[in-house]
Amino acid sequence: MEPLKVGIITQVRVTSTRLPAKVLLSVAGRSYLEHHLDRLSRTGLPVIVATTTNVHDDLVVQVCHEDGIPVFRGSEDDVLSRFAGAAREHELDAIVRVTSDCPLIDPEIVAAGVDRWRAENDLDLYISNCLERTYPRGMDFEIFSTARLYDAEAKATLKADREHVTPYLHQNRSGEMRLLNLPWSGGSRNAAQYRLTLDTADDWKLLDALIEDFDAPRLSCAELVAILDAHPELAALNAHIEQKKLGE
Repeated sequence: MEPLKVGIITQVRVTSTRLPAKVLLSVAGRSYLEHHLDRLSRTGLPVIVATTTNVHDDLVVQVCHEDGIPVFRGSEDDVLSRFAGAAREHELDAIVRVTSDCPLIDPEIVAAGVDRWRAENDLDLYISNCLERTYPRGMDFEIFSTARLYDAEAKATLKADREHVTPYLHQNRSGEMRLLNLPWSGGSRNAAQYRLTLDTADDWKLLDALIEDFDAPRLSCAELVAILDAHPELAALNAHIEQKKLGE
């Protein structure tokens, strides 16, 4: 029996509301999107960008083509159907869902999550490291079978389910899911407070500083957290930012 084909699908669009075209901003000679894709590629898993049919996202497609990353284009608002389309096109058995506003996502953490999902051998299993917040924002991943994704695609009717892809799964609306959270084990008690995500101009300031001054693309999550622990003035740059709630 062949092993299940697991791929990473990351969602990208340039029409973000708080910081438009944020993934195309550049630091250290590369766009934030390229830093993100570089990190994901280090997992050794296939990486697919799921963007929209909006003409503004032609720029995303151009960046991906230059870097040899496959792109699937689908609905701007029905992101659940976009993910399902990408999974079908690439004949995936399971998906790692991430979002492109995580330029420093740790490939080893993602790969370890996939190893755990495979070891459990359960197509009804949903694994994440953010069911309970113990990691910094910007390290989030979710893993689930395409069978469960297609079930959600067929049955989910709420607008938030379609826009945010996985609520139907992690809120177990089918009653058939098994949920597993993988908590932070890096030592710092502050990890969950930190933001290593790119959502606002203040997030951008912190990420720029980490990349320019500390060569962050080469560092693990634990090493990044250690820097923020040692430099509270850096963590303070975006500590006041509130994460958008589901449906906002």
